[in-house]
Amino acid sequence: MIVIRNLRKSYGSHELFKGLNLEVKKGEVIVFIGPSGSGKSTLLRNVNGLETYESGEIMVDGDCMPPQNGHALSRESREAIRRIRCKVGMVFQQFNLFPHLTVLDNIMEAPMRVLKEDPAKVRERAIRLLERVNLGHKAASYPPDLSGGQQQRVAISRALAMKPEAMLFDEPTSALDPEMVGEVLQVIRDLVNEGMTTLIVTHEMDFARDIADRIVILENGQIIEEGPPEEIFTKPKTERTASFLSRVLKNRFAPQPADHLSEPVILAKHMDM
Repeated sequence: MIVIRNLRKSYGSHELFKGLNLEVKKGEVIVFIGPSGSGKSTLLRNVNGLETYESGEIMVDGDCMPPQNGHALSRESREAIRRIRCKVGMVFQQFNLFPHLTVLDNIMEAPMRVLKEDPAKVRERAIRLLERVNLGHKAASYPPDLSGGQQQRVAISRALAMKPEAMLFDEPTSALDPEMVGEVLQVIRDLVNEGMTTLIVTHEMDFARDIADRIVILENGQIIEEGPPEEIFTKPKTERTASFLSRVLKNRFAPQPADHLSEPVILAKHMDM
């Protein structure tokens, strides 16, 4: 579904991706974790064409995302990016809804303007999507009148209105109050259960462990380890992965070092006595 080969991406003299390779199968759920600045969000933005890259190849369902390398994109390249963006929906940290449009209009805008679909059909689909995330009663509301969790569910509905074949989530719960996180994660779970190809950047480790087919750990633009959640969280192959997980999991699990010889040990949750 998504193929990334020898991806190179720089910011000035700093080279972030130095030949990154990754393949994602149709229906697969990939969760990216790693320290801040490791390139997780940038990778998603490259896949969706929101950021350019210097060399390599990104293919989405057979369409190639062209590198720019400082040159203006040709008409054919712009059209390829448009096709890919129609196939890949993206949900951001900060919702990015149009505050002057109603919830319903936010969802209808792209299918009408980009896909040139019939407004009546788009409206019907938008209402169904809102009902799916339990926000049918908010169709006439404006984003500033909604809670953070409600706005993020609208943002997910907006992405789904384009009928994407894959979804990208860039830390979708990081801007939410803790009590609102669960409602957004449940919507993502439902999508995954329906077989949507999904790439997620998140700091919700329990969610990542539960939902991912594969965990990919990035550091300094490099994939330092990848594998099934149980393997990554309990038997990491590298010391760097074990060190990172020990910090973010706050001693709930004890990943063994790379040279482990025994079965993984799961620690009890820390409790103040």
